[in-house]
This record gives sequence, C-alpha cells and structure tokens, in this order.
Amino acid sequence: MLFRDKKPALLLRKCGIYLALLVLAGCAGYQVGPESLFPAHIRTVYVPIFESDSLRRHLGERLTEAVMKQIELQTPFKVVGTPDADSTLSGRIVAEGKSVQIENRWDEPRELVYRFQVQVRWIDYRGELIREATIAPAPEDEVLLTSTSLFVPEQGHSVAVAQQKAIERLARQIVGMMESPW
Repeated sequence: MLFRDKKPALLLRKCGIYLALLVLAGCAGYQVGPESLFPAHIRTVYVPIFESDSLRRHLGERLTEAVMKQIELQTPFKVVGTPDADSTLSGRIVAEGKSVQIENRWDEPRELVYRFQVQVRWIDYRGELIREATIAPAPEDEVLLTSTSLFVPEQGHSVAVAQQKAIERLARQIVGMMESPW
C-alpha cells in the first residue's frame, strides 16, 4: 500500500517538471524589459557628425551631440567613436528656418515657428538597413523627420533657444525611430 502512494506523487512531480520545461521552451524567443524595444544584435552605435545643407554654422554638430546623449540615456546601446561599431546612424539636415505664425496689424511678427527637417539612415555593420520606414517622401533607405519649436520674441524668446528646443525634440524622435517596430 505504501509503494502505491509514492508512485502517483512521483508521476505528478515528473508531469510538473515537464510542463514547466515546455512553458519555458515556448517563451525562448521573447525578450522582457526595455531592451526588448531595440534590435538584439546591435550593441554599439557610431554617430558621425550630421551633415547640414543649412548656412547656419554648427547645427550638424549640435544635433549630433544631442542624438548621442539621447542614445546613451534612452537605449541599451553604447555610442562609440569609430566606424567599426555594430551600426552607424548618419543624417543630414536638409531644411531649417523660421516662419511667422502670427503678426500684429502692423505686420510685426508676434509668434514664430522654427523648423528642422532631417534625413536619417541607420545601417548595421554588414551595410544592411535597420530602419526602413519613411515618414515623408525621401530616398527608400532614409527616414525624413521634422521638428518644430514655437517662440515669441515679445516674451524674450530667442532663435537660439528655439533652435535648441527643436534639436532636442529631433534627437528624441531619432532615438525613438531606433526602436524595433511592433
């Protein structure tokens, strides 16, 4: 009688172990946590200075610096200074400028918008494109991003502050683009 009582308990234990192994094997392809938002085969990113079609000086350098800071803050990637990284994120400022949104009755600007437009390309070490989506018409292997910043000169706002806000927003958009699509 004692021998028969141990047999079902042993069988139940074995079934429990097999069930646990089956469940764990089924979840082997999934990732959990913030790292699951980004491509798993990428660990390092090289970010060369963004090119600029603008006549304003140092916009490419400022955007590059903001993008590198956002990559370090928001992603599991490490920014490196050499092109032999796992991936390369390059870009070009294709348009920038300010436009008047609101004028007073004497045609003096009261509210202006500063706008950046940037093409971004992210490739891996094999030269294969990582990011393929396009937000606006652009070459197939590039993403076109736009950022704006509102400023009001009467309230003491300046073009430099509006530029920096637009650059920071654009850097967050670029790093958000690096997330894996759902």
